[in-house]
Amino acid sequence: MPKYLVQGSYTAGGTKGVLAEGGTGRREAVERVVGSCGGTLESFYFAFGADDVFVVVDMPDDVSMAAMAMAIRAAGAVTTRAVPLLRPEDVDEAARKTVDYRAPGA
Repeated sequence: MPKYLVQGSYTAGGTKGVLAEGGTGRREAVERVVGSCGGTLESFYFAFGADDVFVVVDMPDDVSMAAMAMAIRAAGAVTTRAVPLLRPEDVDEAARKTVDYRAPGA
């Protein structure tokens, strides 16, 4: 299954929700939404700084990830961005592919 790193920043309203339901309540909510799209939650961490939360999920495919991301963003309590994660074996396979590329000006 494809793996994604999801980074999120809560709005003021989203932060109030986390304060009301707690960190474990939010993790359980994320487990439910990920599971509803056929995925599994690998890890969930709160942080402070530019992002409030870091989540790693396994999803069946890009379409399922997009569906989940759109539903979360539409709610308006958190802004997110998802980064596809590659295994070292995926990078090995990519390195073996022949690519016909010419650098600008070359």
